[in-house]
Amino acid sequence: MKLSVSAWCLQEKLFSKEISIFDFIHYCHDNGVKYVELLDCFLNGEEEINEINELVKELDMEVSAYSIANDFVLADREKRKEQVEYIKESMDTALKLGTRLLRVFSGDKKEGISFDAAEDWIVECFQEAAPMAEQKGITMVLENHGLLAGKSSQVKKILERVGSKALKSNADIGNFLLVNENSLDAVRNLNDKIGFLHLKDFKKVDDKHGYAAIDGSIYQGVVLGKGDVPVSEIINFLKNHGYEGYLSIEYEGMGDPFQETLECIAYTKHAIH
Repeated sequence: MKLSVSAWCLQEKLFSKEISIFDFIHYCHDNGVKYVELLDCFLNGEEEINEINELVKELDMEVSAYSIANDFVLADREKRKEQVEYIKESMDTALKLGTRLLRVFSGDKKEGISFDAAEDWIVECFQEAAPMAEQKGITMVLENHGLLAGKSSQVKKILERVGSKALKSNADIGNFLLVNENSLDAVRNLNDKIGFLHLKDFKKVDDKHGYAAIDGSIYQGVVLGKGDVPVSEIINFLKNHGYEGYLSIEYEGMGDPFQETLECIAYTKHAIH
């Protein structure tokens, strides 16, 4: 298994321009991390992508995955087509960055759109994008995120309906708690369909600030191993079942992201060796 860190760990610093994507890459390199997950919301055009490539090669690093935020739950068919085009264009960006993994979403639940209609659109859009992904050697990895593809059973159903080797699961082990699913059970359920994994820990809190689960509970991000996700058991399960892909840290806590991401890196290095 390969340790990766997502740029989302430092999202607050990146959005505020306190640091650049180049600073993030150096931060990972300086802390013994070879693989980085990059997101389209932090990249600015072709020239910057070329500069990122040069830096990654110079530091003997690699991009684990390129992550985008598509949404297929749109009543307007033309807008859904635009989202499919966005995914297809993102495949080329992923290849330019030297990765064949493209993290994707399903889309968000919206007023007036039934679960069945939403699922049909999600499946239809992935079926439109899949042939190009197969042709280019790209694997789209669908993150469990939101209400439409939040539970492992929902993700599994979408993957099976799409029926392409170019669509797998990006199992986000923290997000399962937000749909009140046990994270280890979810990983067991998706097992052979996992193509990428977000290492994230959440803790249930008596607070108004944080992420709301579907039962109204509030969760806050914490350092790996300090929350309610059975992180070490999940890593051991994956190890025992031959998973050799990336474990990409996606810290979403409220502490100092530099320090707490470092603690997550230390935890993961210990857990996988």
